[in-house]
Amino acid sequence: RVVIVGTLILLLTIFIARHFTMGSWPDQATAYDEKTLRPKNDGFFQSIKNFVFNSDNLLEGQREDRINILLLGIGGAGHDGPYLTDTNIILSIKPSTKEVALISVPRDLGVKIPGHDWRKINSAGAFGEAENPGSGGEFARKVFADTFDVEIPYYIRIDFKAFQELIDEVGGVTVNVPRAFTDKAFPGPNFSYTTIHFDAGVQTLNGQHALEFSRSRHGDNGEGSDFARSHRQQLVLMALKEKFLSFGTYANPLLVQKIWDSLSTHITTNLNFGQIMYLATFGREMNGISKTLVLDNSANGYLVSTTGENGAFILSPKTGSFDSINTSIKDIFAAESSASVAVVTTTTLASAPPQNGTLLPAVEIEIQNGTWRAGLASRLKKRLEEKGFSILAIGNSLKRPISTTTIYLINADSDKKVAEALASELHAQISSAFPEWLKQSYDDVKTVDDESGMKYNRDTDMLVILGSDIKE
Repeated sequence: RVVIVGTLILLLTIFIARHFTMGSWPDQATAYDEKTLRPKNDGFFQSIKNFVFNSDNLLEGQREDRINILLLGIGGAGHDGPYLTDTNIILSIKPSTKEVALISVPRDLGVKIPGHDWRKINSAGAFGEAENPGSGGEFARKVFADTFDVEIPYYIRIDFKAFQELIDEVGGVTVNVPRAFTDKAFPGPNFSYTTIHFDAGVQTLNGQHALEFSRSRHGDNGEGSDFARSHRQQLVLMALKEKFLSFGTYANPLLVQKIWDSLSTHITTNLNFGQIMYLATFGREMNGISKTLVLDNSANGYLVSTTGENGAFILSPKTGSFDSINTSIKDIFAAESSASVAVVTTTTLASAPPQNGTLLPAVEIEIQNGTWRAGLASRLKKRLEEKGFSILAIGNSLKRPISTTTIYLINADSDKKVAEALASELHAQISSAFPEWLKQSYDDVKTVDDESGMKYNRDTDMLVILGSDIKE
């Protein structure tokens, strides 16, 4: 009877240890099997120890079938605003189905930061770092969790140097660049600007090029929007995951620890090595299905552009509250593919261009200010480029003032879907007929040699004349 009671107590203890406490995996790479990436079972007693104490309940959220990790990218030492987050992604994992979701949050989103009122969300980590050096990542984690009303127990913050070195360490990442683009305003050394360019197609990016590809904010050909930028970041993350977990190459505990230790001064996280190894095993088992949600200010997006109290550009929820955004984040794994949520596989994420409405055919648009509001065309150019439109030129209309904003179809063969999207964005009318004052153009013999008579650029497909009815 004593033996039976003792056995029952032992079994009850094991049950409680495995099911009601957080388990832990070893902190040393040598304790892991290189094939399974799980703790080794060297001998009978080690097997018993692993069974009792090294349960798979390693991460908060596993029992709720939702593990959330905040991924933050910062410039780091030597960069302007070293602790401002350039990349903000909530990585969500659903253990039961081996699915992953990536939720991209724009850095210009206005949120309430404790002690600092309403600020851009990318400044959360900087405020935390200023108040308590080394705690910026943890402070940002709390701000994101509170803003979106979701449990985010973990964070990983990585600076540009570590990101670049990590990709170089694994031999680069292979991505299929959806479309060629040029960014003439990419941040250069000593607060300067430089020009970067990417061709379309499959290519292997080294650390520097992967960083440029992920950070670019002012690309042409529809790559200047928050959506396009977030999609590129997701491409690189998935490509890095595929490279890092390739069986027989980089799925090696010793290599993982070597890389992690070498970059320790450039990466901060509240995950321990055992938890990272567990995530590595999950990554290998992932079924290839991912869902992506990008919070942006596109026509179908959740956000709108507005101005903060200090006059700075910020993004705010269209509805005035975060309720619908928070619901979409919580229900991301149940969501069907839509204008806001993309359901993709590893293959399609690495090869297909964005499916959001911000991906538009190449149509050259010229904007002319038909009002007396100074700088109107320039402001609209920025807004439209962020939505994925290609703006060829801006200027003032030869006739002012104009009352009604109109889109003139200069090139009859240009894609009508672009005109419709443009009309929806600007609440403008579309016309194929030109008024007398607009009929003369570069195509006329009278003006081909005399540009003073120009009414619009010779390469323009669609001409937008902004009227007094335009809303900024």
